[in-house]
Amino acid sequence: MSDKFGLKKFIRKVDDFPIEGIVFRDITSLIETPKAFVNTCEQLAKITKSFDANAIASIESRGFIFAGSIAKDLCLPFILARKPGKLPNATFTKDFDLEYGSTSIEIQKNTTLNKTDRIVIVDDLVATGGTAIACAELITENFDVTKENILILAVINLANLGGSNLIKKQGYEVETLVSY
Repeated sequence: MSDKFGLKKFIRKVDDFPIEGIVFRDITSLIETPKAFVNTCEQLAKITKSFDANAIASIESRGFIFAGSIAKDLCLPFILARKPGKLPNATFTKDFDLEYGSTSIEIQKNTTLNKTDRIVIVDDLVATGGTAIACAELITENFDVTKENILILAVINLANLGGSNLIKKQGYEVETLVSY
């Protein structure tokens, strides 16, 4: 599948992690290799810039690695979407299902967003799409940002799990650098 930026060789496959039957794509080799990490962050920043984003949101925790770099390079606000109980202020919460369970994420109510903002939601990968859609719905439902103004951006797309297609069916844009 797709690897137009030459990143696949830096992403390890780990079978049966975190539970049996899951094939985990490990990005630690990518972020431990400076040229690969810089290339990844530069490509993500280019996509973000071309979307004309004025804010970055990111999903805990591996998405933070890339989102921080993009926000810094483009001088954009960085909004955290975190696991329950990790943010210090009142939050909006969204429950969702994962490939191997269910959980929820939160964004602080005091976050400054409005319906005309263009938001890029960054994560390390798109699997079933549940996490990305939950984050996007937190933003659309609580800050009135339109679906057309949200881009889901990830390093990896696990195409066989259908998440990217589900994200598109929900009305959001999605882009990834590597597809399996």
